[in-house]
Amino acid sequence: MKISKRIMLTIAIAFVTGAKSATLEDHDPYIWLSDIHGARATAWVAAENARSNAALTIDPRYAVFREEILKSLDTEDRIPLVNVDHGSVYNFWQDAAHVRGLWRRAGVTEYRNANPNWDILLDVDKYDSEQHKNWVFQGASCSTANKRCLIDLSPGGGDANEIFEFDPAKRVFLPDGFHLALAKSTADYIDDDTVLIATDFGPGTLTKSSYPRIVKIWHRGQPLAAAVTVFEARPDDIAARPVIFRGPWGTLALIDRGLTFFTSDFYVLLDDNTTLKLPIPQGADLKGVTSGQLVFTLRDDWDDHGRTLKQGSLVAFDLVNFIKTKTVRPASLLYSPDAHSTVDTVSAGRDAVYAAVFENITGSIYAFTTGVDGTWSYTNLDLPAGGTTEVMTADDWSPEAYFTYESFLVPPTLFEGKGDGHAVVSIKSQKPLFDAHNLVSEQFWARSKDGTKISYFIVHDKDAKGPLPTILYSYGGFELTLFPWYWNDGHRPLDAGEVWLSRGGAIAVANIRGGGEFGPAWHQAALKYHHRRAFDDFAAVAEDMIAKNFATPKTLGIVGASNGGLLVSATMVEHPDLFAAVVCQRPLIDMLRYTQFGAGASWVDEYGDPADPNMRAYIKTYSPYQNVKAGTKMPPVLFITETSDDRVTPVFARMMAAEMEAQGHDVLFNEAAEGGHGPGSTNAAQADMWALTFTYFAEKLGLRR
Repeated sequence: MKISKRIMLTIAIAFVTGAKSATLEDHDPYIWLSDIHGARATAWVAAENARSNAALTIDPRYAVFREEILKSLDTEDRIPLVNVDHGSVYNFWQDAAHVRGLWRRAGVTEYRNANPNWDILLDVDKYDSEQHKNWVFQGASCSTANKRCLIDLSPGGGDANEIFEFDPAKRVFLPDGFHLALAKSTADYIDDDTVLIATDFGPGTLTKSSYPRIVKIWHRGQPLAAAVTVFEARPDDIAARPVIFRGPWGTLALIDRGLTFFTSDFYVLLDDNTTLKLPIPQGADLKGVTSGQLVFTLRDDWDDHGRTLKQGSLVAFDLVNFIKTKTVRPASLLYSPDAHSTVDTVSAGRDAVYAAVFENITGSIYAFTTGVDGTWSYTNLDLPAGGTTEVMTADDWSPEAYFTYESFLVPPTLFEGKGDGHAVVSIKSQKPLFDAHNLVSEQFWARSKDGTKISYFIVHDKDAKGPLPTILYSYGGFELTLFPWYWNDGHRPLDAGEVWLSRGGAIAVANIRGGGEFGPAWHQAALKYHHRRAFDDFAAVAEDMIAKNFATPKTLGIVGASNGGLLVSATMVEHPDLFAAVVCQRPLIDMLRYTQFGAGASWVDEYGDPADPNMRAYIKTYSPYQNVKAGTKMPPVLFITETSDDRVTPVFARMMAAEMEAQGHDVLFNEAAEGGHGPGSTNAAQADMWALTFTYFAEKLGLRR
């Protein structure tokens, strides 16, 4: 069982304590800001924080926004999202009384109750207090019998984690249990006394992307030095990591050799500790195992025994039979999408494979089951239509499976399935956080520079006349999908229904290329030499909204984070006349140097390698840091980042802010200490960040209420 963070970010993890050595344009006058914890850099950050706090937190709306956001995050009425295993559900919960959070479980029968009686496994606040640490819970993986668990804890919320072994019966960490020091580690149980691990084993054991490249098998009672190597990736690969599936059919230990960010070779670990390469495509995206069948989606077309399975298809490969016989049988096709559909979340349970299938960004849930002859069929489960569906979890050991439905205006409802592939029942619904009776969510289509139609949603007061203060959001990379959500994900505009929509503002969400809303081809259309298409799509949506009088350049703002920070900064530089304000969160910006910081070296399959002269010339045409100029009237911009971000790092936001300030542009900068590559490790930290964002937009876009 694996209980992990529910985070929408798709950029890979990395750990850095400071900047890597810059080899491009070392004469840059702001390169000193890449010394993350250096005295000069931290003094600059403190001064910038003081300036931005003075400008924004004194606005009376800041305190009101922050209180409303924090109230919505801390509300007890939220649906506790879970993983299900052996008939129990596991949940990680944060609220006002449990700032760092509780890891807890309940039986599936108890979970159906309005207020379940939770069994508290780990109180992170209490543990932090005892240890005098600021640990952030990053997930857990437990053995088949749930006798032991490996818990990932991160200092300050970064991606690098320390792994400890935990006894869930006694609620204690085992002083003599498995333990891995702070690194970019992955570990999981093969059995109660054996784990498969990938970590930093010392010099020469990491890839050029700074990920583990060696996987070892480690038995209880052995020192780490005695662990036996079972697989080595190449130094120029992205990473190697264990992937373990367990169910009534047995335990399958796989190794994922990451060739690029989007391709891998997969190997199964055999009983004699040798590995056998799986005959599946390198673009396979593994989803789980049911009845010995490995379930995955395809990023590219696959020639399987003379037939072509289309990219985006959901397929099943008889892995157990392949291990036993070494015979490669044709895979089973479960679902093949068209140009308007895509498969999103998938979970392989004991009795069925469940998939969220979207048609023109409207979701449904399909349950796939096999008959006595081994053929697959599916049923469209009876969930509401017109919104976003998600497969939350399915049990490998019992019939339970859970699904959610929500939209921009409808709060989440949780449904339970019983494994028969047909019946579902609603067991929990969140109360509305805001009054939506006078609001409307509408879908429109803009036409991009090359003629491609781009979907976008806009949510606003249905009686509003003329242009409104409007925030436009998107992401545009790494296959990340932006299906409608109930403003409950801190990586995207948070609590916007209460804070922004209820005060007369509007929110728009653009489904631009680079995302996965229309399958792998939609993502691949914006890779490398085509990445400018994402910026063109975003600008086209802004222009369409202005043409339809939803907003004007004086009332339109844009926000994005991570790759979305690149999106908004690049679009801002190319189309400064379209926007009245920009909020750029934990961004990539200097694209000629992105491979030198954080996890950047692993993203060349997305953006291309700036070390290649031809690619560098193309990237330079859009890289915001190289293209922002003095003498051009830029919209005011607020940069937000985190010191503990060890994925993208705060370097890019720092340097862009310093450069723009020197050029005389209207710039604010705010850097929180904690949070890693995310909106904050606590609910209060998330409220801080989004209150700054909404206050800034309220001031710049003219929100009146």
